[in-house]
Amino acid sequence: MKNSFVITGDIIGFTRVTEGKRKKLIESSRDLFASWVGIKQAQIFRGDSFQLLFDMAPEALKRCIQIRCWFKMFKISEKVMLDARMSIGVGQIAYRGKSVLDSDGEAFHISGRIFDNLEQDELIKIVTSDEKLNEQLYIICRLMDVIITGWTRNQAEVIFLVLENRTQQQMADKLQIVQSAINNRIKLSKWKEIEKAIHYISTLI
Repeated sequence: MKNSFVITGDIIGFTRVTEGKRKKLIESSRDLFASWVGIKQAQIFRGDSFQLLFDMAPEALKRCIQIRCWFKMFKISEKVMLDARMSIGVGQIAYRGKSVLDSDGEAFHISGRIFDNLEQDELIKIVTSDEKLNEQLYIICRLMDVIITGWTRNQAEVIFLVLENRTQQQMADKLQIVQSAINNRIKLSKWKEIEKAIHYISTLI
């Protein structure tokens, strides 16, 4: 059977969001996630926790990074930036319920278990049933974490649009800045390196 990919995550810094802004954040996040995979395969629960189900590795990886960009973009203050930590469980699905939270299978078990045991500075972790493969994935994800954690709000905003397949000119028009600024943000974010890592991980899993 074909593997599926379950993302389990939560929002870093959620308690620092004011009550009024929390509702807006959750509602807009729910709408975004549902636009990717449908409401049945994307749920937000316990306020700041979420779970999504994907059928293709490249999409799961790209959306995982896009989720981090999404929360980094949400403005609390100039000094405070949100983020997300996530585990991607790779495996089979035994049962698809009315929503992702009612579903069951190896991918769900792996994702939930790994998420509960993430190290403090682990923000993306991918785990399969192959322990040797997991060692490779661990090293790649740790390096990706270092790069993505360093993204500014402006860089996250641009990479979010890159993952929406926008052209640089479309991004420039949307953000009302010159195209050279878009190109500079992409270069400073080391996006080409992240893109290569996504492709390589996809070939492994």
